[in-house]
Amino acid sequence: MEDTDIMPKVTKENDRICPLLYVPAKTMLHYQVTYFGKKINLDIFHALTDGTGGMEFLNIIVLDYLKLRYPGEYTEVTIHSGASAGDLNQDSYRQFFGNKNLSRGPVQKKAAHPGGLKLPYNQLQFFEIKMPVSQVLPKAKALKVSLTSFPGAAWMMAIRDEMPPRKRNLPVTISLPVNLRNYYPSQTARNFFNSVNVTHTFDKDISLEELAVEFDVTLKSQLTEENIKKQMDNFETMEYVAPVRAVPLFIKQLVVRHFTRKSNKKVSMVFSNMGIQKPPASIGEKIENYNGFCSTNTLFSTMFSYKDNLTLGFSSAYLNTGVVKNFVRGLVNSGVDIRVYATEVIK
Repeated sequence: MEDTDIMPKVTKENDRICPLLYVPAKTMLHYQVTYFGKKINLDIFHALTDGTGGMEFLNIIVLDYLKLRYPGEYTEVTIHSGASAGDLNQDSYRQFFGNKNLSRGPVQKKAAHPGGLKLPYNQLQFFEIKMPVSQVLPKAKALKVSLTSFPGAAWMMAIRDEMPPRKRNLPVTISLPVNLRNYYPSQTARNFFNSVNVTHTFDKDISLEELAVEFDVTLKSQLTEENIKKQMDNFETMEYVAPVRAVPLFIKQLVVRHFTRKSNKKVSMVFSNMGIQKPPASIGEKIENYNGFCSTNTLFSTMFSYKDNLTLGFSSAYLNTGVVKNFVRGLVNSGVDIRVYATEVIK
């Protein structure tokens, strides 16, 4: 990262969702704040921070807006975690991981993908999927699974329904980002997350309810501190191996891109649950809802819970919209009221 003297400026929304925020050799800020009507957008390049850091920044921006909009009304309200500048800038990966005992993790197989043509002109299509928490949470509780596992299983079923019969032997793998601050005492605003995978091969008939229970068991088995630490030690130790550190940056970038492509082949989609949003009550009265999207080369869904709103942001690089249709129809058939919005694309 390099310092810059460029000052950010709030502007009216005039670009697509997830605009390009990094161009090699071009001097530019890697985040931007825009608005449209009563909607405030924070677009941020993932190298700067993860979802947790981004959400804290967004809430600070919202509070500052409200202080300007209603002078004197929010002078006693704070959102910031109160962490020092050093804590916010801490490299928590280096702080908590990196012992020298490298070990190989389980071998991941190539995963099923919806396939088909990608959208032309490097486009992405975005869908906002809204449903009541009060209709989904009881279904998860009845199965004794988390609010991540129920829609996670629904995404698996949606992908399966787009798979041709000859590819039904391939596993469907959902990658789920994990906020490591829930496991280690860190207040960093930098990236501090890991990803775990949940996999299922549809070699026999299974209901959404049965799959949700299986998804939940697998996810919880992955989310042990021992498993997370072993995986993160491997990643972090590699960064500080002397031969790796000596490799020129442009070669490292080529290698990273190569392994990113290989890794992407082992994941059907990414599903990131951003959890329950809990701004202070006084500003929560002014906030209608939260939602977010992430850029992707395949499929990516976020999920936000706020008041009685369960909102999913779905990003797709594919021309075919079958996966999102299957997901919505599956939940509607189980008795959930859903409203969907979509961006237009050039076909």
